[in-house]
Amino acid sequence: MRLLIVGTLKGQLTTATKIAMDRGAAVTHAETIEQALAVLRSGKGADLLMVEVAVDIRDLVAKLEMEHIHVPIVACGIENNARAAVAAIHAGAKEYIPLPPDPELIAAVLAAVADDARDLIYRDEATAQVVKLATQIATSEASVLITGESGTGKEVLARYVHTRSHRSKKPFICVNCAAIPENLLESELFGHEKGAFTGAVARRIGKFEEASGGTLLLDEISEMDVRLQAKLLRAIQERVIDRVGGTRPVPVDIRIVATSNRNLAEAARTGTFREDLLFRLNVVNLKIPPLRERPADVIELAQFFAKKYADANGVPVRPISAEARKALSLHRWPGNVRELENTIHRAVLLASGPEIGVDGILTPDGARLDQSRELGAAAHAAFAAEQVTRVLVGRTVADVERDLILETLKHCLGNRTHAANILGISIRTLRNKLNEYASDGVPVPPPGGGVGGEVRGAA
Repeated sequence: MRLLIVGTLKGQLTTATKIAMDRGAAVTHAETIEQALAVLRSGKGADLLMVEVAVDIRDLVAKLEMEHIHVPIVACGIENNARAAVAAIHAGAKEYIPLPPDPELIAAVLAAVADDARDLIYRDEATAQVVKLATQIATSEASVLITGESGTGKEVLARYVHTRSHRSKKPFICVNCAAIPENLLESELFGHEKGAFTGAVARRIGKFEEASGGTLLLDEISEMDVRLQAKLLRAIQERVIDRVGGTRPVPVDIRIVATSNRNLAEAARTGTFREDLLFRLNVVNLKIPPLRERPADVIELAQFFAKKYADANGVPVRPISAEARKALSLHRWPGNVRELENTIHRAVLLASGPEIGVDGILTPDGARLDQSRELGAAAHAAFAAEQVTRVLVGRTVADVERDLILETLKHCLGNRTHAANILGISIRTLRNKLNEYASDGVPVPPPGGGVGGEVRGAA
């Protein structure tokens, strides 16, 4: 966990630093926005910024966005400065911590950001076999390819491999290849020199150098452009990278872990993924089964989530009734662990009796989970056709297209790659459509609908 403190914290800097370091954080300090940007460009990186409210947080957020640096911000200020706290949240801070700092509050914030130190939650033998292999190869230097459907927990398993490797004390850096525009991904990975392109206001170290000594996770690598795949292959083979606009190669020391929810062998056959890169990445393949193929995990995870979200929302921890457990076990979970997590979160919030009953286990549209399975395929098709006919008449093609895209994205819990696959369009086309809708003021589901965690989170 890397923490960058920006400002003097009204004389509380030493106290806050000690609290954070006692919780295992590596702390760096910057007095000004420019110093903070210099730290982030240098490759030291940060998982969290703790920023004094006296600093212009809105300006800091704007400069981070301009340089495509994505780091959550927590604001800090004197306890009675409510106006500054509200302004900081409006400016882009995720949370506000009063000063002098409370050790438990800082610990909770750090734990929420660095959610990679917990044990895996599983009981099914199918999962146990994957975890056993992951543990066995964790201490090696082999590249790892983690595959599985969206929402099965690929990133979580990648973190598990890192924390049990010889590189565990070094950074674990994740790059979502599907979420970063194609023209920016090269700079994000390899860094750039000042003036390399419009907006390159200073040298910036890329994720390869930022992960030096540690692990670099290339999430959803199947979405990477073939041209960039060639540069990635060279980096993996020769352990050197070229910054955009640079004139000399830069050596790197990292372990590569990649994830994909697509069949990369098939992608290699169709020419959308380099076969030689696949061979380099797929030294060890960890394939996570979908949740429907590991039924023993369903109840184990459900009970974990029930306690987690009861604690998070300050409500009593309620057991899951036998009828509710049966409904959970019978569901097919197309959204995998992410869908299960969101379902239990809803159930915790809706429960009012002594236990979580089946009437509180609902789908996103409010239907009971057990009843949603009772509709036969033919009846379901007829009902859907009738509803579509009623909804479409009198509407424009653009309106229908927009609703179809947004509803599919909502069904996929914000996962752009999965939604694009279902819609039969490219990820770039989907992003362009979503940008268009957002600019028109239409709410767009954010990427990733769930909270990260054990082999329960999403990837």
